[in-house]
Amino acid sequence: MSLRHGRPYLAIPGPSVMPDRVLSAMHRAAPNIYGGSLHDMTASIVADLRRVARTTAHVAIYIVNGHGAWEAANANLFSRGDRALVAVTGQFGIGWANAVERMGVRVERIDFGRKAPADPARIAEALAADTAHGIKAVLVTQVDTATSVRNDIAAIRAAMDASGHPALLAVDAIASLGCDPLHMDEWGIDVLVAASQKGLMTPPGLGFVWFSDRARERCRASDLKTPYWDWEPRAVPSEYWQHFCGTAPTHHLFGLREALTMLLDEEGLESAWARHRALAGAVWAAFDAWGQGGDIALNIADSACRGRSVTAVRIGGGGAARLRQWCEEAAGVTLGIGLGMAEPSDPAYGDFLRVAHMGHVNAHMTLGVLAVMEAGMRALAIPHGAGALDAAAAAIAAGAA
Repeated sequence: MSLRHGRPYLAIPGPSVMPDRVLSAMHRAAPNIYGGSLHDMTASIVADLRRVARTTAHVAIYIVNGHGAWEAANANLFSRGDRALVAVTGQFGIGWANAVERMGVRVERIDFGRKAPADPARIAEALAADTAHGIKAVLVTQVDTATSVRNDIAAIRAAMDASGHPALLAVDAIASLGCDPLHMDEWGIDVLVAASQKGLMTPPGLGFVWFSDRARERCRASDLKTPYWDWEPRAVPSEYWQHFCGTAPTHHLFGLREALTMLLDEEGLESAWARHRALAGAVWAAFDAWGQGGDIALNIADSACRGRSVTAVRIGGGGAARLRQWCEEAAGVTLGIGLGMAEPSDPAYGDFLRVAHMGHVNAHMTLGVLAVMEAGMRALAIPHGAGALDAAAAAIAAGAA
């Protein structure tokens, strides 16, 4: 007998839960791509992508996932032989560094480990040491999806400015956009990267790159650009097809239009940030309680340095892997793997998991996941402290108030 029969629930950090309204918006016949309402809708999407990033910057839309959005940013930012400084706080910092390096860019990594955010002072020191100003850009994730570290982007920009170095600031907001506060213009971000499948509640397949006028001018001569990756015609097209370098991703656009309406016009962006903060607080409260009676701990000790979209945790002795399996097979809840926290061949690989609370998620969804996890700990005799569900409920009550 299994209790998983019914509607399954994905508590993984992307693709996130997709609203029925988004899926319904996509379930329609193909439109005319040569004129009419599709063109008007695309213009409204571009305007709302600026709203969600709090920016007046240019926006380029690509038919890609998050890794493709990295490549789009890299291709426009750099020429072969340029230098990049990458702040690494988890698997996705590593991934972005590796991606740009394979494109012929010389990469200097500052590895801050897996349990702490980037230190702006160390970034400033590295820039100050570059007296010839050879480093073209600093690359950093706002929230690393693997570790759930949240970096202080405003502080990093301030440190860069204080160093007197002209490097551009490029930020990966794939796991944070729509979930954590983000102010592209106010924080001095030059290039911002995101994708559709997390806080924007749309199926995987769309990547976005926002770029400032400063980045546009500094990167005009970049020689990694090809016709497909070039952000200029996408952001400033003379013909509609140039937005996408060919046929528009019509049905993804229908879905994204609905998602942006829900996020910006119905809930409101600041309310969405507050919702994610409350849901994250419930998850953190539960794990704090569980950790009082077992080998269980949140990956990031300081709550101020945790992303509000995903939580990475450790359950020792392989407990995380066993709990993930039980939750999926016995109760229909899928939790995220512990990506990048240990090699799959390492026995410690089974000690890590992630709980996502991003996008179209509410209180009963998050409380339900936590209740299933507690049931699994009991079924598997995983030692854990008491009172986790009470603590999570109290956090939800406080957040709602």
